[in-house]
Amino acid sequence: MNLRQLAEQDARAILGDVSFGFGWTLQITDPALTVGSFTGFSADIAQVIDPDTGQVVSGRVASVAVSLKDFTDKGMGYPRGVANSKSKPWIVEFNDLFETPHKFKVSQSNPDRTIGMITLILESYA
Repeated sequence: MNLRQLAEQDARAILGDVSFGFGWTLQITDPALTVGSFTGFSADIAQVIDPDTGQVVSGRVASVAVSLKDFTDKGMGYPRGVANSKSKPWIVEFNDLFETPHKFKVSQSNPDRTIGMITLILESYA
């Protein structure tokens, strides 16, 4: 096993470890309404830097990171942002630390085929 394969294996183990790692339960639904249960890293923060001024502003940035292999194992394609508001988006749902559920749509998809992980940039979805 070369270093790249080992890195993919390690990243998958870290993302999937709910006991000692960053693993968090996520539900991802594709536009055809296929639902998959995943374990990955989630982030939902409320403070961002305004790129024009460099000032800290209040905002919301949410994302998840999941193993690409998990999508393959479930027979699902890779999530992507859907720009057409008339089309169904990819949906990501997870609870925060206090068990409050949150629902997002994928606005940007960043697969990293070197380490076998995909980071999804999310926006709130009602």
